[in-house]
Amino acid sequence: MSDSGTANGRRGKVVRLIEERELDGIGDRLERRWTAEGEERLSLRDLADEFNRELLRAAMDDAGMQPLDGDVANVYRLLTDDDVSGADRTRTERRLDREGVAVDELRREFVTYQAVRTYLKDHRGASYDPDTGNQVDEEKERIQRLRGRVRTVTDSKLTQLRRNDEVDIGSFRTLVNVNVLCEDCGTQYDVETLLDEGGCDCTNE
Repeated sequence: MSDSGTANGRRGKVVRLIEERELDGIGDRLERRWTAEGEERLSLRDLADEFNRELLRAAMDDAGMQPLDGDVANVYRLLTDDDVSGADRTRTERRLDREGVAVDELRREFVTYQAVRTYLKDHRGASYDPDTGNQVDEEKERIQRLRGRVRTVTDSKLTQLRRNDEVDIGSFRTLVNVNVLCEDCGTQYDVETLLDEGGCDCTNE
């Protein structure tokens, strides 16, 4: 579906930003990730973060910063994560300001998950009917998303340290595995295999 106008005739915030920032293709990507199944699916909050990172990337590109891989995600984290110290956030804001990025204006452009939901449902006519499944499948999906967040944060940290010459590392890939050791039977599984098989060797015994 085209990202000009809305189904009810009003131009919402997400639509306006897509047009103004020329974020071609992001509408299709948001809808695809929201309606996907399993690990490929992103929540509305995750999609809002993804959209905001694209806004940040566009602003950095417009300022001629040419951000490296991982830099956009790291800068976004420094601007928005509650765990970031005030000093780190201030340094990031000053750096962007020096490069010509209007930080306050950019923050006002950041969208909420409600805005993404309105865009997907009212503008694109998308819907998501979750497969209720069972509790094991639901918990496995939550674990997979947490693991993905750990990987993303680790990538950002290492990229920042490499850029600051604190760590000497070439091209890298972060691997995050969650293993479970049963202290009764002594068997060890990665958590997804354990959930798929319904238990450890204690169950078989």
